[in-house]
Amino acid sequence: MSVGIFLLGLAYVLSQFFRAFLAVLSEILERDLGAMPDDLAFASGLWFLTFAACQIPIGAALDSIGPRRTAGWLLLVGGAGGAAVFALATAPIHITIAMALIGVGCAPVLMASYYIFAREYPPATFAILASVMVGAGSLGNLVAAYPMALAAEIMGWRSALWGLAGLSALVAFGTLAWVKDPPRVTDGIKGSMSELLRIRALWPICLLIGVSYAFPGAVRGLWIGPYLADVFNTDTTSIGQASLLMGLAMVLGALAYGFADKLSRSRKWMIAAGTALTMAAGAGLVISPSGNYTASVFLMCAIGFFGATYPVLMAHGRSFLPSHLIGRGVTLLNLFSIGGVGVAQFLSGRVYRASLPGDTAAAPYTAVFTLFLIALTLGCAAYLFSQDKSD
Repeated sequence: MSVGIFLLGLAYVLSQFFRAFLAVLSEILERDLGAMPDDLAFASGLWFLTFAACQIPIGAALDSIGPRRTAGWLLLVGGAGGAAVFALATAPIHITIAMALIGVGCAPVLMASYYIFAREYPPATFAILASVMVGAGSLGNLVAAYPMALAAEIMGWRSALWGLAGLSALVAFGTLAWVKDPPRVTDGIKGSMSELLRIRALWPICLLIGVSYAFPGAVRGLWIGPYLADVFNTDTTSIGQASLLMGLAMVLGALAYGFADKLSRSRKWMIAAGTALTMAAGAGLVISPSGNYTASVFLMCAIGFFGATYPVLMAHGRSFLPSHLIGRGVTLLNLFSIGGVGVAQFLSGRVYRASLPGDTAAAPYTAVFTLFLIALTLGCAAYLFSQDKSD
């Protein structure tokens, strides 16, 4: 593994961290800044939507100027700059601005590595490389759980954010120094978004990837914290521990799908089966949201594990992409994935607010989980019409 790929992996650890750490800070930010769960849902949703909005220009940049400058400069300005704004926050609106900036900074890092994998490695290895990168990068999900909760209690959340700003800057400078751009495609063919959208085989994949990460991503990124605090009266430390378990399940799930892809005779039906199991775990959470703390955490971990289909869905989409459209193609798929979480977070905040006051403490969260479950069911139904193509 090259130093450049290692640095992009470290940048992706930061990306995973930033999309998930609000969950364990929910109580602290409510106390210090008056940020309510729907405020944080809006800020988290904006992170995902700014991330998604950047994907189309990032795809063009990867195909034109390469991954080194695309990832390095955006991580420096958006990632490090956004973390600094967060550390200085005095009101919920500052959290929203910071999360939007961080979303811009994190937007190119995974796609930069996927671009290198697609250009410099055999197509048959893309799924396993993509899964390993997601699995390793998802360590940020783990650090965003109990360790972040512990750091916030020991040194304060502002000091922790200043440290993250400095780390983001160091990784960005390292990316600019050591990432190597693949040779540019010189066959004279210039890709376009309209050409990409004419590949109809991508459409059902885009629909599922647009909702598949929304359930685990939104729950782990935000709702696990308020849900456990309001329904089971858990403290920040316990929320951090539960978040750590769900984050670990997401890491193991991503790795498991990558290795299963090498063994499965049908990528399409493997993904469909995993999505069905995610739906079953989500249904369990909807049916019994307040019955038992351990069972609820187990179901969220199952959603995290079986819902980690992102890398193999990316591999499924990659199998239909010509070489001159790889940058635009992988970023289009990522736009649907990340944009789906952003939309889900916006809608979930409104559903939560509309469900207050509920008959029980769990009622608003049941409504939120139902929203995610319905979206995943519709996406899975559309995906059943996809072409089953493996590399």
